[in-house]
Amino acid sequence: MGTLLNILCLALWLGAGQALAGAQQAEDKAQALEHSAAQQDLATPAPKGQAITPTEVQAVDPAGAAPLDDAITCLARSIYWEAKGRASAEMEAVASVVMNRLGHEGFPDTVCAVVKQGSESGACQFSWWCDGRDDAVQEEAQYSLAKEIARKALNRQLQDRTLGALYFHDRSVRPDWAGVYVRTNATGRFVFYKPKGGEAK
Repeated sequence: MGTLLNILCLALWLGAGQALAGAQQAEDKAQALEHSAAQQDLATPAPKGQAITPTEVQAVDPAGAAPLDDAITCLARSIYWEAKGRASAEMEAVASVVMNRLGHEGFPDTVCAVVKQGSESGACQFSWWCDGRDDAVQEEAQYSLAKEIARKALNRQLQDRTLGALYFHDRSVRPDWAGVYVRTNATGRFVFYKPKGGEAK
């Protein structure tokens, strides 16, 4: 009995070690991919060896409660909180806006900085980040889907349904800023925009 227990403990320990290694590998790949995207290389999918795998991405932040300090977690939480419970097309569109902002004039060059932009002045670009609520995940299946969409976005494997948008809002609101930009597309829930002159403000 003791031998069986030791074998089970060893198997669990090895499995946990592999999951941690997969998560770290995914985070390292994501950092390289976001850097490439910030150089405005959004059209070409990541080479196979540099792409994040489904297994690797699911190993990152498995409980949905980790600090937002890596590209996968920041992107997945934005997708989750902005569009959870909606069709995957809505979630993909949110991911595209984040990726379109990377390195663009007026925006930071990392996913986490894009997601957190404006928090220092209380004018968050993504409302979930500044709403004062707990940002831990509540629905595991929805978060798993958000991570898969984040993986595809970072690997540059998503079709940009927003047509290059840098801004969006829920259809239920009519923000004053919308009139300053050009509408690019709309989904069931969101309306997307980009600057008239191509520069972010």
